Amino acid sequence: MTVSAHIGYVGRSIPRLEDDRLLRGAGRFVDDVDVPGQLWMRVVRSPFAHARIVSVDVSAARAAPGVVAVLGGEDVREVEPIPLRLEWPGYELEPFLQPVLARDKVRYVGEPVAVVVAETQYGAEDAADLVEVELDPLQVVLDARDGIDPDAEALRDDRSNEVVLMQKGYGDVEAAFAKAAHVVSAEFITGRHTGVPMETRGLVADYDPGRGRMTIWGATLVTHYHRRVLSRLLGLSLNQIEYRPTDSGGSFGVRGDFFPEDFLVAYLAYKLGRPVKWTEDRAEHLVATNHARQQRYEIHGAFDAEGRLLGVRTEIWHDKGAYLRPTGVTVAEITLGILPGPYRLPAYDAKLHVVMTNKTPIGAYRAPGRYQTTFARERLLDIAAAKIGIDPVTIRRRNLISPDEIPWEPGLVYAGESFLLDSGDFTGMLDKSLEESGYHEWEQEAVRLRSEGRLVGNGIGYWIDKSGLGVYETAGIEVDPSGKVRVLIGGASTGQGIETVMAQIAADVLSVSPQQIEVVYGDTNLIPDGVGSWSSRSTVIGGSAVQAAAEATVAKARRLAGQFLEVAEEDLEVVEGRVFVRGSPTRGMSFGEIAAQNDTVTAMRLDEDPGLGARKIFVDKHMNYPYGVNLVQVEIDPETGGIEVRRAFCSAECGKAINPMLVAGQAAGGVAQGLGGALLEEFVYDEDGHPKATSFMDYLLPTALEVPPIKTLLLEDAPTPTNPLGAKGMGETGIIGMGAAVGNAIDDALQRAATVHTLPVTPERMLALLDTPATE
Repeated sequence: MTVSAHIGYVGRSIPRLEDDRLLRGAGRFVDDVDVPGQLWMRVVRSPFAHARIVSVDVSAARAAPGVVAVLGGEDVREVEPIPLRLEWPGYELEPFLQPVLARDKVRYVGEPVAVVVAETQYGAEDAADLVEVELDPLQVVLDARDGIDPDAEALRDDRSNEVVLMQKGYGDVEAAFAKAAHVVSAEFITGRHTGVPMETRGLVADYDPGRGRMTIWGATLVTHYHRRVLSRLLGLSLNQIEYRPTDSGGSFGVRGDFFPEDFLVAYLAYKLGRPVKWTEDRAEHLVATNHARQQRYEIHGAFDAEGRLLGVRTEIWHDKGAYLRPTGVTVAEITLGILPGPYRLPAYDAKLHVVMTNKTPIGAYRAPGRYQTTFARERLLDIAAAKIGIDPVTIRRRNLISPDEIPWEPGLVYAGESFLLDSGDFTGMLDKSLEESGYHEWEQEAVRLRSEGRLVGNGIGYWIDKSGLGVYETAGIEVDPSGKVRVLIGGASTGQGIETVMAQIAADVLSVSPQQIEVVYGDTNLIPDGVGSWSSRSTVIGGSAVQAAAEATVAKARRLAGQFLEVAEEDLEVVEGRVFVRGSPTRGMSFGEIAAQNDTVTAMRLDEDPGLGARKIFVDKHMNYPYGVNLVQVEIDPETGGIEVRRAFCSAECGKAINPMLVAGQAAGGVAQGLGGALLEEFVYDEDGHPKATSFMDYLLPTALEVPPIKTLLLEDAPTPTNPLGAKGMGETGIIGMGAAVGNAIDDALQRAATVHTLPVTPERMLALLDTPATE
């Protein structure tokens, strides 16, 4: 199918369509949803990290004014734990899944123990304080490496705290280390932090007993998965459950799982026959919503005399917290799969311990696995460069996979498929990044400032991502008789601009303005199936499905117009939402007129479906791999240990940027979040497992004062062959290499290698590093 006049919205930085309502305050978030007669739910959470539940006394709470119901773990004992989203053959993961309310034991501070439902929000909060939970404290496990010691406290009876020992690799690692001219070893730790979106979690559920139908409002990345889980846990059919979309104040992946509250709100609405609403406060969010990142690495690299990689061996301890959330061990597997990065690594051997501890469960957060493993790998390269006597850029250039080596498939399998780099120019990306950023001038400036006694340094982090996991996505196009177009997509909005991007893709094919298009997501009445928005897949898979549906819609419009105008299809052109006879622009029909004329009776006669539109499923045969470079310049204050980021740069290979402005925004946001994880954000616990960061007084986020101007470079040199758009997922852009770049820049500022081993580099840690004598 060809369109005669291509308007070309794809590739243009048009303003976000959703911003019109959001900037006018007309957005509708879940806390804006109120249903007549609704009740309010409040969660009673464990104050202990590990304890046996002796009793839960709810009598005083039930007697409180306005209280309608109180539930404890015994009231939902027959409800199965929250299931996994993905299957993991060969792993026994079910014993580590989370119950909807704690029974017998609590395993982290913040675990739901009971819920109170009342007529008012404040009444529910007051009554929740009346629930008396008697707990018998137990020994806690707070370190993943210590947690697999035979003498460690077992968090589950007769089971090791180690859920899985994963092992992956290829090549002859022993031979690589035996012939190495240089062996470099290091230990690295990435701290525990989270995405802290502006909007916390929330849910409104309304069950109609007469119709037997449940309607739910609440932002989720994976609407159709949530619907299936709720159907399973409640015993309702899928057709009885309807999810409705709302706007979303961010997610970054941390809100993507099915949480206990997602069941409890719906369950109470079902049992009580009244709407129930719950909105998470920030203190709850910081102990209950997914945490992320925490990993410890022991990593060894074998290099030849010129600094070329011969092999890598690593052992990793991955702290999963108290339970496996629905993403299971995905982060662990991605960690092992992405560690080799964009480098020519002949031999690789890695093992990873997935360990349960008495902390908030770990889930996905923007660039799960990639942020941590990039920190370890890129720090190892800088340390090796210093030992061998070459500069950090040179050691990367010598090891980057060259274009003539692509496709690169070393024999590593993860996420259900082989690691295959089928497009890319990694050296070209490095050269363009150095030139565009002015990195050589940064280096000269740093040398000058260090000669004046200032601690200024530059750092690089070369990253590679994977995107497009999830196999398929669904999309539909519907044309109204008025000419308005509706795009239906199985993805979700997390504030990333999905409405704009999908409208641009459809507009290009339909030859209409994006302003003429409404994008609908997350509505299970209109969209019967979908995989959702995670793993940077919305554009590459969802957008490809939209493109296919739009192409099918145009093909149908031409077929129908040919029938109605009694003209051969090949004599028709499509321009600005009209189909007309070539050479006779006045003889034609608009899309709206075609949709109106193709009524039910006419459609039967023509053996077509009524109206104008199409539904399509796009299946992605293989993940694609975006890549890029983070560069930063930092200055250390030796008196306070404070670290100022003077400059930040991020490049990314997009394949095809549908909306460059939005991609650049993704990159800038990622850089800011990456700085937070590198310098500020960390969940710490005392010796009893009590969290010490339960508000923004203690959990520190970068503000506009800490984030420097960010320069971005978007390249389209290596379109992916796995989707018709050529696009690579950009959701994790900017964040992946920031921890590595900051760590390397600090080493450069101090002019000594192997200094930074732990993220975040807080002022306290920086002062300790300044007091530590330099080592080899």
